[in-house]
This record gives sequence, structure tokens and C-alpha cells, in this order.
Amino acid sequence: MKEKLNIAMITAECVPFAKTGGLADVVGALPQTLRRMGHNVMVVMPRYSSIDGRRYGLRRYWDSFGVWMGNLLEWCAVDVADSDGVPVYFIESNKFFERPGLYHDADFNDYQDNPARFGLLTRAGLQLCRDLGFAPDIVHVHDWQTALAAAYLKIWHWNDPILGRAASLLTIHNNAYQGKYGAGVYDYLGLGWNNFTPDKFEDFGALNFLKGGIVYADMVNTVSPTYADETRTPELGYGLAPYLNDKGDNYVGILNGVDYAQWDPTVDTLIPANYSAADLSGKAICKRELQRRFGLEENPNIPIVGVVSRLVSQKGLDLLAQAIEGIVTNMAVQFVILGSGDKSLEAYYGGLPARYPGLIGCYIGYSNEIAHWIEAGSDFFIMPSIYEPCGLNQMYSLKYGTLPIVRATGGLNDTVEQYDEATGAGTGFKFWEPSAAAIYYTVGWAVATYFDRPHHMQQLIQTAMAQDFSWEKSAELYLAAYEQALANKARL
Repeated sequence: MKEKLNIAMITAECVPFAKTGGLADVVGALPQTLRRMGHNVMVVMPRYSSIDGRRYGLRRYWDSFGVWMGNLLEWCAVDVADSDGVPVYFIESNKFFERPGLYHDADFNDYQDNPARFGLLTRAGLQLCRDLGFAPDIVHVHDWQTALAAAYLKIWHWNDPILGRAASLLTIHNNAYQGKYGAGVYDYLGLGWNNFTPDKFEDFGALNFLKGGIVYADMVNTVSPTYADETRTPELGYGLAPYLNDKGDNYVGILNGVDYAQWDPTVDTLIPANYSAADLSGKAICKRELQRRFGLEENPNIPIVGVVSRLVSQKGLDLLAQAIEGIVTNMAVQFVILGSGDKSLEAYYGGLPARYPGLIGCYIGYSNEIAHWIEAGSDFFIMPSIYEPCGLNQMYSLKYGTLPIVRATGGLNDTVEQYDEATGAGTGFKFWEPSAAAIYYTVGWAVATYFDRPHHMQQLIQTAMAQDFSWEKSAELYLAAYEQALANKARL
């Protein structure tokens, strides 16, 4: 591999500018890590109207920027900002990005022109490389929104002096979201009707962005080894398992990293008190302040179970809803919940503090500060996901000495080591069955450990806080994937 790579990332989200999930965290951290390792990285994303240009130091780069789509020339503008030494370019199009949400309206209805919106973003990202004279060795794209770049490189740019040598890596953050739309937009995307076939883009008469990206990408990865295995099966492949299996060794799982500059109790500026594995006195302060903030009984001897999650069935929050009242009724335990999502689940969880005063606290919505408080002040952190490609909160929890209670799926299985009641080894509590009963009994196991085996609790906390999921480790694996993508490209 070349000592210094040119890497272009095209993405729908990036921290701190726009975020709905873990994708934004990855693209916010990985480019900076690669830059520190000596590589040249640029990021391209939409200029959403929600992005505060003055706050993030955006400046106009080009007033007029033409992007050829399949049957139309679109005119955009380009802004740029610096993100810890990495240039982030923003494609500004009032037609496509001047609206409240990233993907959907306030009622969670998808924007009907999403395929055109993100088709334009993807084409613009490649066009920007050409116009800047930035010859990428790797074009790294994320999820269905930018998956078409892998196809465009081979269909449009195979002999381009700037883009012709670029290999593509497609990262799948969630296989369930595939970008399936009607074929009416296909001419606009300019992929060629000869490619609208069942082995490429066609999916029962519709267009499938992610499927075509998988087929054309030189390398595909997802965000944990277990999720890579799960998505090769009919149950979690969601129709794409045959195409992922066809990739063979060119489909791998790479765990997301953690930005420990933001998520480490020794340096966290958002929590009431800092602490470390050597001195946990600050964690006791965080617990007291969390109880106080949420109106819970201020008792240092009652364990707190934290929740920071989208309130949706994929995250298992409907199953937790079936178990939580029995848990707080029959066990000495408190819950603190932060999240939003399904309106019925919002109403349910939002009503629990009034029904169980002093035992359950809830904040409907999202607050980064409260998320940090929950990680620091809780004793346990529950993630009962039906599936979880990687998950970040369980890794945050480990660093904060807040023991995860998780369903053993995807990245949750990869990052949490099951507690061994005989030896005290492990870092958390895992269950396999996606049911309210499994949640109930696993929380009960954790609570019993808290009261009956405090020496094991301390051992688990020390082991958990010693875990290292830094981005440097993940970046090395991405560099290996880039090398494999380049080798695959060279064989074409």
C-alpha cells in the first residue's frame, strides 16, 4: 500500500454538523484518525438548512458548481469547513437540502425525492474530486445514501484521469435501510438501463441503492464482526444475504471506535464530577446528581439502570415496556430513560415517572448532556436490541464503569463479555432471547449481583473500564480493507 493515501468520504451525516445515528459518529471520527496517521482525507456531505454555518465556520468555496445527472445539469454551491484538520465540503442545493429534516418530515414520512437528493450528493462528491484535482485512492461511502458512488466509478469514471484508479469501500451501518424506490428516478440517476437487472439495481421492479452498491463496490464492510455474520443469513440479510455472501472475503466486519476525547469520565466536561478506575468517588457524586435531577429517591445503595435510545421496536424498547413495571415493582432498582421515536412508546415511557415516582425518571427528546449524565451516574445500562449493527452506548458504558445489560446480537455481542458468576470475570450481562421475560430475568441477575456479590461488581467495573475501543484500532482495520479494495480494483 502507498504510504499516504488520498481518501474521499461521501456521507449523508457527520458529527458535529448533522446526526441521526452512529453513521455520523463514524464519519466524524474516522477521517481525523486517518489524518493523524498520515493520510489525506476529505469529506463531502449535504449543506442541510439545520447546519449553523457561523457556529461551525463554514465559508463559501464555490458559488456555482455544476453536476451532471443522467438527464439534467444541476447547479449547486459548495461551502467548506475545517474539522480537526480534515476539510469537509458541503453541497448546497436549496432544491434538495433546504428543508427541516435530513431524510423525512416532522411526521417521519420519507421525502419522496430522497433518491434524487442523495443521487445528486453522490454525483457531486465525485465531481468535486475532479474539480479539486483530488485523485482519491479510495472513495469511502456509507449506507444506501451514497452507495451509488461504487457504481458510478465503474460506469462513468472507469477511464477518468482523476477518478479512474479509485477503489471503493462501502460501509453498511444498517442493512435494513436499503434505499428502495420506484424506478421513475432511474433516468435522472444515469446508471444505464442495461444495469437495471436483478443481479444489480433492480429489486422486484423497484430500484435498490444498497444492493447495487454492494454489487459494484470493490470492498464492503459493516460495523461489527457478528453483524457481518448475521447479515449473511435470511433473517437479518433483508433480501441482500445472497449478494453479501457473493462478496466472500470482500465483506468484513469492523467495529466502530469510540471518541474517548468526548466519552471518558476522567476528562468529561459535561458530568457533575470526573472519576477514574483508580478513584470512583466521582461516580458516586454523578449517581447522586442523576437521582436528584430526575426526582428519584436519593439513595446510593439502590442501583440505577440507564437507557439512552431511540424509542423503537428495533431497539427492543417495546419489549422493555412489557418488563419494566414488573422490574421496579419486584426489585430494588431505579430507571432513567432518555429517548424519542415511536409516539406510543414516547407516551408510555413519558408517563412512567408519574406512576412510579422516585423509581423512574424520563426525558423525551435528546440531550447530549443528559446522555453523559446517564452514562456516568448509572450502575447498569440496558440495550435489549432486536438487532444492533454495532452500538456505541455499550462501549461508552464500559469506559464509565456502567455495566451493560445487552441482548447478544451484532456489536453488542462483540463488545460485551458475559459475566462469569463463578470467577467474577466479564464486563456485563448478556441474554439471547428477544423477549420481555429474558429482559426481566437478566436485569434481575444484574441487580442480584449488585446486592449479593459486591466484590464481583467491583471486579466487573475494573475490567470494563480497562477496555479499549479507540479509533486507532478500528482505523488500522479500515486501512487493511482499503488495501484489499485497491488489490481488487487492480485485478479488474
